[in-house]
Amino acid sequence: MALADSARGLPNGGGVSRSPSGGPLLTPSQSLDGAGGRRSGYITIGYRGSYTIGREAQADAKFRRVARITVCGKTALAKEVFGETLNESRDPDRPPERYTARYYLKFNFLEQAFDRLSEAGFRMAACSSTGTCAFGPEQGGPADDKIWTSYTEYVFCRD
Repeated sequence: MALADSARGLPNGGGVSRSPSGGPLLTPSQSLDGAGGRRSGYITIGYRGSYTIGREAQADAKFRRVARITVCGKTALAKEVFGETLNESRDPDRPPERYTARYYLKFNFLEQAFDRLSEAGFRMAACSSTGTCAFGPEQGGPADDKIWTSYTEYVFCRD
C-alpha cells in the first residue's frame, strides 16, 4: 500500500492508515465518503422488562410487553435509521454530531427496530442482559410467584 501512495507523491502513505482492501482505515465514528454517503457508527437499543415465574417455571412464565425501547448513539444516525418514529422529546435540540442516550422509539416492537437497523446496513455486534428478582413471597408477594425484572441492550454497528 505504501508503494502506491509513494507513487502518488504522498510521503509515508500520506499519514493515512490503509485497510486490506486499500481504502482508508476508518473508526466507527468517522463518516464514509463512498457507499452512498452512509455514516459508520454504533446504535444501542435497550429495554426494561418484567416477568412472573410461578411454581412450574417452564410452563408458567408470564411476560409483559416492552413498555419503551430506548436509543443511544449519534443523533444523526438515530434520525437516519428511525426517522419519524424516534421520540426526541427528552433531548430535542441535540446537535447531529453529538451522542445521546435520551431518545426512545414511538413503537414497542423489538423486531420492528431490528428490521429498521438491518435495512439501514447495521449488524448486531453485542448484546447484554441482566435480571433480578424484584418481588417475591419474602416481600409480601404472591405465595408461589416471583416477579423478575430485566434490562437488555443490543449494540448494532455499521462499518
